Formats: sequence, C-alpha cells, structure tokens
Amino acid sequence: MMHRGRIVARPACRAPSAGNILSMTPSRDAPDDGPVLDALARERLGRQLQALYEPVLDEGLDPRLAELLRQLDRDRQGEEG
Repeated sequence: MMHRGRIVARPACRAPSAGNILSMTPSRDAPDDGPVLDALARERLGRQLQALYEPVLDEGLDPRLAELLRQLDRDRQGEEG
C-alpha cells in the first residue's frame, strides 16, 4: 500500500503458537495499511528461500574458519574448568 508516496510494508502475522503456518493471525502491532502476504505466498517464499540457501548449507567449511571455531571451543572449555 502507498503511504505518503512510498510503498509501506508491514508484518502480516505473529508466529503461530501451534507451529502451523496456515493458522497465523494478524499482528496487533501492525499498522492498518501496507502490503500483506497471505499464507500461500509466505509458504512459496519460504520454499524459494530454502531452495536458494540449501546449497550453501552443503558447502564445506573453510579450514581456517574451522580451526578458529575449534580454538574458540578450547578457550571456552578452559574458562569453564
């Protein structure tokens, strides 16, 4: 929806309490104007984002980053014990 000559987006829903995306209810904090994504559009967007980022999750971790993470774990264990 247009507001003062620009497109205004608003959150359409709160997270569902039962975990069912189709049972989402409108947010009480959302303004009355602005575009709203229906459940079907949210599901489609979610699937597209998963497809986009799935290959990234399958990539191997850079060895330098892996070593830094191991070092961080060792440092944290040393602080605890």
